[in-house]
Amino acid sequence: MQISVPATSANLGPGFDTLGLAIDLRNEIVIKPSRFLSLSTKGEGAQNPRIKKNSLFLHIFNEQFRRLTNGSKQSFRFEFTNRIPISRGLGSSSAVIVSAITAAHVAAGLKYNKRKILNLALRYEHHPDNITPAVMGGFNVACLEGDRVYSKKRRLPSYLRAVLVVPNRTISTNRSRHVLPKMYSKEELVYSLSRAAYMTALFMSESWDQLRIASKDKIHQERRMRMMPELFEVQKLALEKGALMSTLSGSGSTFFNLAYADDAVNLHAALEEHFPQFRIMTHSLDNVGVIGKP
Repeated sequence: MQISVPATSANLGPGFDTLGLAIDLRNEIVIKPSRFLSLSTKGEGAQNPRIKKNSLFLHIFNEQFRRLTNGSKQSFRFEFTNRIPISRGLGSSSAVIVSAITAAHVAAGLKYNKRKILNLALRYEHHPDNITPAVMGGFNVACLEGDRVYSKKRRLPSYLRAVLVVPNRTISTNRSRHVLPKMYSKEELVYSLSRAAYMTALFMSESWDQLRIASKDKIHQERRMRMMPELFEVQKLALEKGALMSTLSGSGSTFFNLAYADDAVNLHAALEEHFPQFRIMTHSLDNVGVIGKP
């Protein structure tokens, strides 16, 4: 059995906890029936004892598998290949959650419904901006009503690329939420709400020329970037070198830059030259989302 799930970039500037898209950078898991539990990990986090245990994945998988099989205790071997940088704002936690739920359905011999997978994932991740594109692929607008995710997806064209700047240190999601104020001015809220709405319209109509305006934000982005001030330089250079938009990915520390494929090569080179201490990665965008094969 094989499970594959893409990286994601959430918020996209003003779309706080609402907007997100999928990137063709995938974690993969091979699952084999076994006499006893065993696992192996390659790639990102393979040398980290905490990551190697895959405790979050195993907890969710076991919980869902037992629910789906009326308490079966069948054992498996899990072989993880991690490509999504961990704790860098690219949806590594959401990838674990989504892949574990999907894996449980596949291992139980059941067909899975993506909308059902998404709503099950909400039990473990209470913000829909990362889990939605991880499940659905593409660009997604999502909101919550009770215990359900309501979302709309737009496929992303093949002529766009994600140019990612992955810093050599993390920004804690918990800490990054604590730097946000408890109160906002009406002007700040209108500024970001209007741009989130405008950005949605631009993505849905494939109108890319105004993304630089639509991706500005006054809710979270600049406050979080102050924890790693060099990110302001990353954003400035990216926009100068042809990025259509340049935003903090999730709560950071990765910066997400969207560019035409023809411009992405030069943008990648410029970022690599000016920020040699950071990892620069260029990937296509993903329209498929999670995949589970028996």
